[in-house]
Amino acid sequence: MSETSPKLRAELEDIPTYRPGRAAASGGRVAYKLSSNENPYPPLPGVLESVVAAAASFNRYPDMACAGLMDELSERFGVPLAHLATGTGSVGVAQQLLQATSGPGDEVIYAWRSFEAYPIITRISGATAVPVPLTVGEEHDLDAMADAVTARTRLIFVCNPNNPTGTAVRRDALERFLDRVPADVLVVLDEAYREFVRDREVPDGVEVYRSRPNVCVLRTFSKAYGLAGLRVGFAVAHEPVAAALRKTAVPFGVSAPAQAAAIASLRAEDELLGRVGNLVGERTRVVDELRSQGWTVPGTHANFVWLRLGERTAAFADACEQAGVVVRPFPGEGVRITIGENEANDILLKTAEQFHRIL
Repeated sequence: MSETSPKLRAELEDIPTYRPGRAAASGGRVAYKLSSNENPYPPLPGVLESVVAAAASFNRYPDMACAGLMDELSERFGVPLAHLATGTGSVGVAQQLLQATSGPGDEVIYAWRSFEAYPIITRISGATAVPVPLTVGEEHDLDAMADAVTARTRLIFVCNPNNPTGTAVRRDALERFLDRVPADVLVVLDEAYREFVRDREVPDGVEVYRSRPNVCVLRTFSKAYGLAGLRVGFAVAHEPVAAALRKTAVPFGVSAPAQAAAIASLRAEDELLGRVGNLVGERTRVVDELRSQGWTVPGTHANFVWLRLGERTAAFADACEQAGVVVRPFPGEGVRITIGENEANDILLKTAEQFHRIL
């Protein structure tokens, strides 16, 4: 047998594999997972029943057009059907956007640090990544991002709120930035955590998109809606972009159970708002307590908090794991901590207090 391997793209050799948050340990002691920004609550009322019913026919292909879900989204957000596209989570739709806009010789701009998948999916597309450092306050440097635009720029990601820092771009700053971006450059407002925003100065991307043909908004059912395991997200964009997304979608990518769960979740909005409100309340408690302990915590508009720890990142993550909670370390930079169950948050706060005392 020949030892020669099939030829693969050389670019893939240096592209890291996406690293998910670690699962909680099993076996004996209580452990909580605060590493993946998941919703700690079980499915909303009626969602599990919808999934079970849809699963009875999984010997058949799902509706590739996601017609039922598209109708619900069109009505919920007041947008034309032609302005919608679905995919396997917002990250799946983001990858479709890169397939539709960017290739070798093109540039993609994003803040850094931001969502870990941006550099990965950019390089997979063959485009050149142009990361722009966050400000000292852990926010998007929109002026620097606008300055980074060249004739080769095809797409700009603005993660709002930003993962992993939780900071958010305000309306006036975003509008000034968009005014500077050429009309032929697509600006993607990644709003995976939009439901957790309470600051009225943080704009709703769907309202921004309406008057700007080069703006695309990403949303997901993975976070607030609690459907992380079913992989369904969507984009709102003007027709040329939305049509391109439908062309680049993986056929039958969104399963029938996922479609049914998303529809049922949209119809359970009252319960959703209650759960999100509880998480926002816990977020406030965690941030206030961490700051009272002496930590510097950026204002967060998502369901997580960020601690910049530098070389102490690994030690803090280890201390948390020993105490029974798993957080998301970014080696040499900091940790992102998801707001979870009250008990998990209590363990985190106690561990953080003990760790801060020995700094």
